[in-house]
Amino acid sequence: MAGKALRLGMVGGGEGAFIGAIHRAAAALDGDWRLVAGAFSGDTDRNRRSGEALGIDPARTYDSLDALLAGEQALPADERIDALSIATPNHLHAPMAIAALDAGFHVFCEKPMALDLAEARQIAAAAERSGRHFGLAFTYSGYPLVEEARARVARGDFGKIRLVQVEYSQGWLSQAIDRDGNKQAEWRTDPARAGLGGCLGDIGTHAFHLAEHVSGLRVSEICADLSIHVEGRRLDDDVNVLLRLDNGARGILKATQVAAGDENGLKLRVHGEHGGLEWAQMEPNTLTLRWLDRPTEVLRAAGPGLLPSTLPLLRTPSGHPEGYIEAFANLYRAFATRIRGGEAWFPSVSDGLQTMGFVETVIANAAGDEKWTTLPGA
Repeated sequence: MAGKALRLGMVGGGEGAFIGAIHRAAAALDGDWRLVAGAFSGDTDRNRRSGEALGIDPARTYDSLDALLAGEQALPADERIDALSIATPNHLHAPMAIAALDAGFHVFCEKPMALDLAEARQIAAAAERSGRHFGLAFTYSGYPLVEEARARVARGDFGKIRLVQVEYSQGWLSQAIDRDGNKQAEWRTDPARAGLGGCLGDIGTHAFHLAEHVSGLRVSEICADLSIHVEGRRLDDDVNVLLRLDNGARGILKATQVAAGDENGLKLRVHGEHGGLEWAQMEPNTLTLRWLDRPTEVLRAAGPGLLPSTLPLLRTPSGHPEGYIEAFANLYRAFATRIRGGEAWFPSVSDGLQTMGFVETVIANAAGDEKWTTLPGA
């Protein structure tokens, strides 16, 4: 931590929610943030219980986002929140982010950025006119060995990149639990709350962002197939996309939530002229480098041979596993650094716009007769 902790407010993420607790743990890990206010649920009793459980002053446990923004603006500058964390279902991301930015607060938002590209552009405009920072929780880009992979590609270790393959395989939606009272499944398969894509928006966006982030390339064209395997489901639960990247490389993106028995199998492979790399989220402390003309190398978190840009993202000695919370925390730390005027990278507006453009293009291509469809701005 550099200096006094910044003050954080949160909307959503209350009692019974999954991602809110992750955001809170990540924000607190390095002491850069202190949660001081929130509107944690639209249910009055659940909101109150959430605030009490988190030790929030009852006067700053607000009934709504509007009340939170008004209440915080009324406080002295050295007491009000510095930023708002948005941990709600997707349909609330854009209106809440725009309101908070226009009220003068920085925003760190759960992904995806919005329901569609038009909403994402509205957020971008709000960030521009407010002069405030907007961060997105593309968590996997915060892993130390993902940074190692990105930096090695960027310095040309593998030569010109030719192939990018990314897979994100889950099985938790293999059955119709969205119709059996599972809250997390219910909203993720509801077009009104999840947006245009089901699996595509939920985990396909993570896979897409990881592929572009590590390869340093932009996807320019796609050819897509979307499927619904669970009868009665309204949004895709299986995604297959061929990719053309802007340097001529080719790629494949596979995302599914109906691979029965799979947990959280996010895997990335990038190959160039001279070799390639492989990283898997369920073994995040290992990065494998394969070469055309020499033996395979296996790098370990905090082990020898890592590049300088990776080292600040590590917290423990070699052999002591770091994981999901720590990767998330790296993004919150970078976000705090930028607010304090320093230099640090975190997923932001451009990443969100590119990802929402990908979602809309995949859906249009899968539904239409066009073989290849160009992404917006490509």
